[in-house]
Amino acid sequence: MLTAGRRTRATLAYLWTCWKLNLAGAMEFRTSFLLMAGMMVLNNFVWIFFWSLFFQRFDVVNGWTLQDVMMLWAVSAGGFGVAATLFGNMTRLATLIANGQLDVYLVQPKPVLPSVLASRMSVTAIGDAAFSVMLYVMFGDGSWLGFAKYALAHLVAASIFLFFLVIMHSLAFWIGNAEGLTGQMFNALLSVSTYPTDIFKGWARVIVFTAVPAGFISYMPIGLMRGAVQWDFLLGALGMSAALAAGGTWFFYAGLRRYSSGNMMAMRS
Repeated sequence: MLTAGRRTRATLAYLWTCWKLNLAGAMEFRTSFLLMAGMMVLNNFVWIFFWSLFFQRFDVVNGWTLQDVMMLWAVSAGGFGVAATLFGNMTRLATLIANGQLDVYLVQPKPVLPSVLASRMSVTAIGDAAFSVMLYVMFGDGSWLGFAKYALAHLVAASIFLFFLVIMHSLAFWIGNAEGLTGQMFNALLSVSTYPTDIFKGWARVIVFTAVPAGFISYMPIGLMRGAVQWDFLLGALGMSAALAAGGTWFFYAGLRRYSSGNMMAMRS
């Protein structure tokens, strides 16, 4: 029997193989790959253009500067880009559950959740990740410490995006067709994470740090990346990402016990 350490290493090796094969598959259609990723970069830069125009009129907004907002977009787009590139099925999980398409993953000798999530790569998300790097080069702190903070912010943001969506999509085990609900919750998380957290007051601020935890993503430029680290915020963000990871994993496997096969002959996609 494999020990926990050996199972972890085997799972990581399996994920690494999935990521290499996904990338190789995407690169078979190189022109399409470059167009899709490039259009996402261009789309994101349109938003940056409008923010730049805004800060030409107002130098500071509730303590946020143009550089802070640029780093907010770098963390938000980069966190989502990393998560959706490595675990592209995180946005399709409810569909797979509702249509009974998990069968092919259940018969494999690998953990079901990572296998499902990593079996697909989002090409447009690669554009988000590339856009994040461009913004960091243009506006970020070029020191080693600054890059370490940037990388940590990505890790936390990617974890929040990934496991928040796992929880939302796992509702399909109980309510069936959950695509509409999960789409709305995803849009809420993504939209709020691209606006300065300090514009939210009262109950709205409570919500963006709890029910829709986008505040832990959008506050990164202030709480982690600007000057001294705000340790209370960082510990809260790490705690939220760990809680979502544990809760999302438990919720998925609890729902999996209710899963009904679609009796479909299919290959992984």
